[in-house]
Amino acid sequence: MLHAWHDVSPGDDLPRDFQAVIEIPLGSNVKYELDKASGLLKVDRIIHSAVFYPANYGFIPQTYADDNDPLDVLVLCQEPVQPLALIKARAIGLMTMIDSGASDDKVIAVATNDPEFNSYVEANELPPHRLLVLKRFFQDYKQLEGKQVQVED
Repeated sequence: MLHAWHDVSPGDDLPRDFQAVIEIPLGSNVKYELDKASGLLKVDRIIHSAVFYPANYGFIPQTYADDNDPLDVLVLCQEPVQPLALIKARAIGLMTMIDSGASDDKVIAVATNDPEFNSYVEANELPPHRLLVLKRFFQDYKQLEGKQVQVED
């Protein structure tokens, strides 16, 4: 069976353009996570707060972040994308985060085939409110679990 992390190409235009594997669709309050052994998605948890993912969330195949997981990515587009679907994306920024004392940065990207978002080249071109929503989600989503997440400006 094909493993979404190890066997899928991230694309030929790294680091700016890449393929992302979506784990969690826009609007979900279920935290899915790639099971490293099987390559399948598992339900990690139902978010304890009354919040939902403000973007499609996933990873860039064949990458490693400081937390020994694939590099996390938020892909902005108009519609929720099915879990384990591949989507072409372009990096426009980085959200620097500390989660439970460890680095857990997120690439901010746009879907290159979405006409509403594909003209953005840098995160600071996004409406300021959109950036605040992304930041606030990660500040709040673990709060009722008693966990701390720090998002840098």
